[in-house]
Amino acid sequence: MSNNDKKSSQNKFSIIFEIYKIIQERKINPPEKSYVSSLIKQGLPKIAEKIREEAEELIEASGFDDKAHTVHEAADLLFHCIVLLGFKDIDPELVMDELKKRFGINGITEKESRRKK
Repeated sequence: MSNNDKKSSQNKFSIIFEIYKIIQERKINPPEKSYVSSLIKQGLPKIAEKIREEAEELIEASGFDDKAHTVHEAADLLFHCIVLLGFKDIDPELVMDELKKRFGINGITEKESRRKK
């Protein structure tokens, strides 16, 4: 992957931080008609319900030969995960750091290391 390709990928991921910033703003100043504000107002049970629903829809979509539908459902799930992070005041940078920390480590080895803690 060239440096330009890497830079382009990084710019695409900035949307995660932009969405998070809007979620934080909506927590402080909730607009009257805002889906995010309504989720935050309903709290963790509703946000968790939406994540569960979106995860099931992604799994279902992946069973079909329709990449666009799978992408759509993956975006829905990721969005609701970002809402959860915003609700809990967890900066997505911490998730990125955790992924970087795990990168290059065998998944089985990583799981075993969690059991030892």
